[in-house]
Amino acid sequence: QVQLAESGGGLVQAGGSLRLSCAASGDTFEIKAMGWYRQAPGKQREYVAFITTYGRTGYGDAVKGRFTITGDNAKNTVYLQMNDLKAEDTAVYYCAVDGGGGHVGYWGRGTQVTVSS
Repeated sequence: QVQLAESGGGLVQAGGSLRLSCAASGDTFEIKAMGWYRQAPGKQREYVAFITTYGRTGYGDAVKGRFTITGDNAKNTVYLQMNDLKAEDTAVYYCAVDGGGGHVGYWGRGTQVTVSS
């Protein structure tokens, strides 16, 4: 089992920045990649960004060029730097772990990000 602890959400004005963190604990040897999804009220959960243990990254189209994901393998932690935030970025952001096979095996509880326009 892998446990995930997210932090860094909050309220920010449009155009501002936030950094999210997600620390993994437990059976971290299972982790092949970590990243983020988000879910806004009334919408489906949306892919945001992922990073593999080798440092390969991927981003959803809605955040490309504005968000950057980085990772620290020694700390089993990933970070999501979010710049130029927009009202449509408002959502609950969930940390996620891919334990192999390209699908999410573990989810965090989520952290709220609210962008005021």
